[in-house]
Amino acid sequence: MSQPLRVHRLLLTGAAGGLGRVLRERLRPYAEVLRLSDVAGMAPARDTSEEVVFCDLADKQAVDALVAGCDAIVHMGGVSVERSFEEVLEANIKGIFNLYEAARRHGVRRVVFASSNHVIGFYKQSDKLDANVRRRPDGYYGLSKSFGEDMASFYFDRYGIETVSMRIGSSFPEPKDRRMMSTWLSYDDLVQLIEKALFTPNVGHTVVYGASNNRDAWWDNHAAAHLGFAPKDSSEPWRAKVEAQPAPAANDPVAVYQGGAFTAQGPFGDSEGQPA
Repeated sequence: MSQPLRVHRLLLTGAAGGLGRVLRERLRPYAEVLRLSDVAGMAPARDTSEEVVFCDLADKQAVDALVAGCDAIVHMGGVSVERSFEEVLEANIKGIFNLYEAARRHGVRRVVFASSNHVIGFYKQSDKLDANVRRRPDGYYGLSKSFGEDMASFYFDRYGIETVSMRIGSSFPEPKDRRMMSTWLSYDDLVQLIEKALFTPNVGHTVVYGASNNRDAWWDNHAAAHLGFAPKDSSEPWRAKVEAQPAPAANDPVAVYQGGAFTAQGPFGDSEGQPA
């Protein structure tokens, strides 16, 4: 069995998050040194193959120091759910600007960006989408990921930094509901996708949907075929368990829109006497 390709130092942001903790274990074969970063607490480095760095993505100087010496970045950091614009602004919008500026200054040539299906969340579940459709973000979180894709495109066109933007569906140990039967991405398939995103040559700025080989797929990855991403898992083993749950009403956003409940969250911070 051949050894996986490796970089010397790989930066993983958001390493204390749900997927970050999974990837801390799963990305070790792809780097001699895995630099782990988050604003939240993390377990200490287990040996010299890990570096643990506390970093607020909104802090430009801290991000610059974080990126120094890295060969590639897997950017999972930031607010990962729908929140007020002010919360999303700091980590997701300022943060990704700071990350790409640091990558430019330090000569990083490859970024894997955790975008989201929420950049196209206002499409109906009956729509079949490829990466070239007009983006229709379903909230401030989706807007921030849409901005991140534009940053990736700009930094490739202007500075030659290549990025694979992964529009991740729902990556959990198993699908939790009917919507996730279409959006589910297994951890094994996620790691395969990141490996392809890190080591496939000449990706420019590639947008790819991150979902397993689910029966009722909403997304078409023909525009990212050069990555060779071939998901092996499927949500089918959980179909009976999921379909035993009460079905949502036909007009419930979770049954209508690809973004599900995100399309109905907010506005945030409204109170009597204050502007919306």
